[in-house]
Amino acid sequence: MGPQFFIKRPRFALVIAILTVFLGLLAMIVMPVDQYPNITAPKVMVRAQYPGASAETVKQAVAAPIEKQVNGAEGMVYMSSKSSSDGTYMLTVTFEIGVDASMAQVDVQNRVNLAL
Repeated sequence: MGPQFFIKRPRFALVIAILTVFLGLLAMIVMPVDQYPNITAPKVMVRAQYPGASAETVKQAVAAPIEKQVNGAEGMVYMSSKSSSDGTYMLTVTFEIGVDASMAQVDVQNRVNLAL
């Protein structure tokens, strides 16, 4: 059964194509999302503002205490931060693949509250 079979019978080829698309859509709807593997690491973002402060002041007064507390959170891989001259501070904490994102968020939130 080579390509000539389907070239000579275009209606049959069309029915097979429609059936394949229908089964693919059905599988996409029926298959639970929990069976898909986690391919991205969960991230938790912390944002703080210190109106009127320079980037250096935000780094010393806001970033240092928060980073000191958040460092060592369970399952944490790394964190990156950014202080800007308009007084905003952004911290992104990246966790290992497989760590529960909601538990990681609660852990980081508790640690940030300790820093406050």
